Amino acid sequence: MNNNFDNLVRDLEEYNISITDEQIDQLEKYYKLLLEWNEKINLTAITEFEDVCKLHFVDSVSSCQFFDFQNKSLSVIDIGTGAGFPGIVLKIFYPELNVTLLDSLQKRITFLNKVIDELSLNKEGSIKTVHGRAEDFADSKNGVLREKFDVAVSRAVARFSTLCEYDLPYVKKGGCFIAYKGDKGIEEVKEAKNAIFLLGGKIKLVEEFVLPNSDIKRTICIIDKVQETSSKYPRKAGTPQKNPL
Repeated sequence: MNNNFDNLVRDLEEYNISITDEQIDQLEKYYKLLLEWNEKINLTAITEFEDVCKLHFVDSVSSCQFFDFQNKSLSVIDIGTGAGFPGIVLKIFYPELNVTLLDSLQKRITFLNKVIDELSLNKEGSIKTVHGRAEDFADSKNGVLREKFDVAVSRAVARFSTLCEYDLPYVKKGGCFIAYKGDKGIEEVKEAKNAIFLLGGKIKLVEEFVLPNSDIKRTICIIDKVQETSSKYPRKAGTPQKNPL
């Protein structure tokens, strides 16, 4: 039996997003795969349909209030994507994006590849997965993905100063890093000002808001990449988490 997406449709209207029948079908399949695989591997503690719609699907596209994802040539990397939030959802709503999903756990990568296949997400712009730690693929010596992307995104991964060291090395000069944070986002950005500067970033926007038709507080932080990241960063795996800049 199919789920009722009326509340999701209503929420998305607040972001001026109109959803197609194909996208509803993709989200339905995504939800069912999420539940099925969640019994085998830990993907999310949120499993009720309405909660997944609000707290995962709608939240994942909330950044569109502050950034235009409709640029057809954009390359986006989702660092620490987990179950695919926000990367998979952004790809569903903006199919021409070229998306890379990076995660450190192979089981989650296997799940994401299944989602990509079942939802036929490779029809327009590309989408691919990368298994590994964030520090490894942006290393100044061997990082094949260093400064290759227009946009890096991360949602619910780490404190902001640590996130900056994970994400900013992947972003081209002139691109940006978009962080999805909770109600402590402004406080975290203040703590991370030194890290942002050291990694070649500049604060563009820090915006608090509530998810549509709710009292759930969120913060979107956008950091412009204004200088190339020093070859000193990122530091070796584990260091950004243990000893933030």
